[in-house]
Amino acid sequence: MPPPIIRRALCTPLLFALTLLALVLLPPSLLGGPRTRVARFVRFAATWGTLECAAVLACGRLWLRRAPADRYYGVVRRYVAGLDRAARRDLGLRIEVEGRWDGARGGPLIVLSRHAGPGDALLLVHHLLTGYGRRPRVVMKAALQLDPCVDLAGNRLPNAFVTPGQGTAPVERLATGLGRRDALVIFPEGGNFTPGRRHRAIRRLTRQNRRREAARAARMTHLMPPRPGGVLAALAAAPAADVVFVAHAGLQDMITVADIWRRVPLTTPVRVRWWRVSAADVPRVPADQVDWLYTHWERADAWIAALGSEHG
Repeated sequence: MPPPIIRRALCTPLLFALTLLALVLLPPSLLGGPRTRVARFVRFAATWGTLECAAVLACGRLWLRRAPADRYYGVVRRYVAGLDRAARRDLGLRIEVEGRWDGARGGPLIVLSRHAGPGDALLLVHHLLTGYGRRPRVVMKAALQLDPCVDLAGNRLPNAFVTPGQGTAPVERLATGLGRRDALVIFPEGGNFTPGRRHRAIRRLTRQNRRREAARAARMTHLMPPRPGGVLAALAAAPAADVVFVAHAGLQDMITVADIWRRVPLTTPVRVRWWRVSAADVPRVPADQVDWLYTHWERADAWIAALGSEHG
């Protein structure tokens, strides 16, 4: 990754230029009607860019005022809430949530979520911030810092931007000292689901002689095998934290821009299922924790499979 001063000097002007371009293209895109696919895409792009530019400017004001880090949660909350509204209006996004966990119950949380499709991390952060009043601490890929809003707000809040081979130290740092309203968010698969990545992950387990995990992973057809390192590090650093598992379906076939173009407006809802496991019910032996993690991942895979042809 380029140093902060370089990526911000390059990416921030580019953001404003692309947003201006989207705003210029918006009136012509509406000539065929506001509900055409082109109009929906351009309007969503213009809204996203405007929200991102506003968030970047807000981060700049907070930095100049030397505001406390917690103030940046307000910036993130407005940004992701605006994206949620725009996606519902322009892309036809609908979300149906099953198995709502007791968000009013306090205590630290470790949130383990499936990662598949565009924007699922932003939607998850939105629900944690707005729906449950939680302060997310997110483990993200370092490359996401090329997004100016993620870069500026994300680095002022307790998040971790990780690179391959970095180890579990960043996760341990985030999990240590989780407060009663905090939620550590990890995507155990390590990246967005694709069939190719799934097959490569299974082959990697086989090469590492982790044959039992490879066999269990092969039986899961909708998820990639979870990488337990970060999860185990979080459980060790925050033994009092409950764990929330998140499975979802409806975004996994939208991998490329062409996929998104074909699917918009969305005709089926995004289905989400949450379930909460008390800290007292989490095993304490690492080997047992790996087995426990796979068991819950298998539960998520079975739920997605049970949805049938609705989401593929």
